[in-house]
Order: sequence, then structure tokens, then C-alpha cells
Amino acid sequence: MEKVTRFSVSLDKSLARDLDQMTREKGYRNRSQALADMVRAQLIEHRQQQGQGEIAGTITLVYDHHKPHLMELLTDIQHDHGDLIIATLHVHLDHHNCLEVLAVRGRADCIKRVADALIAAKGVKHGKLTITSTGRDL
Repeated sequence: MEKVTRFSVSLDKSLARDLDQMTREKGYRNRSQALADMVRAQLIEHRQQQGQGEIAGTITLVYDHHKPHLMELLTDIQHDHGDLIIATLHVHLDHHNCLEVLAVRGRADCIKRVADALIAAKGVKHGKLTITSTGRDL
């Protein structure tokens, strides 16, 4: 187990009160645990923005599968990036709409480019890249 480093944080009373309330509502044992999770989340987000290091995540797409050429385009983009896409889930939401979730892992900048290409494809109604850590650097 890694050693713990202690440091002091000064907060306005109202901010500390809000932190304590969130800590209780989310089920953290204490402020330190809540703050550690927030710092971790910000570090992961920072790495994604910087394009440094390996990340994992999901690309979620909602689209009308009847849109001409959309399925071909999405499939082509996915096949071109098979090194980053480690799994996919395809669900039929109704007669027209599909939900597709792609599990991804690789360099942050590469994953962002793939997500941007998929989300920007004409016919995609909504898309979102959600990132997390591979766990190795935490």
C-alpha cells in the first residue's frame, strides 16, 4: 500500500459545509476519501485533454440505422481503429433508433479523434466520449 501524504486545505465555511453534505450523500467515509476521488477525476480529465498517456472509456452513440450509408461509415471507422476498440454493444431502442457503446483503450488523443469522427458522422443523433483510467496509474 502506498504511503499517505497529509496536507491542509482551507475552504470557505459554506464550501466546507457543501463538501460535508456531498461526502455523506455519496457514502464516503470522510472528506479525505471524497477529495481523493475528486482529484483522481480531475487528473484523468487533465490527461485526456493533454492527450498524454493511456486511457480507457466508452464512446456512446445514438443513431437512426435507416439513415443512408451511416452504418457503412460507422463500421468503416470502427474497422480502421480496431487497435483502440476493445468491445462493442449494439442495442435496438426502437424500429429506427440504435444505441451503440464502444469500449475503448489507448492514447487519449487517438481515442478522442475516433470519438469525434463517430459522433460527427451524419445521422448520429447523439454521441458522448466518457473516459476513465486504465487503473495502472492510480
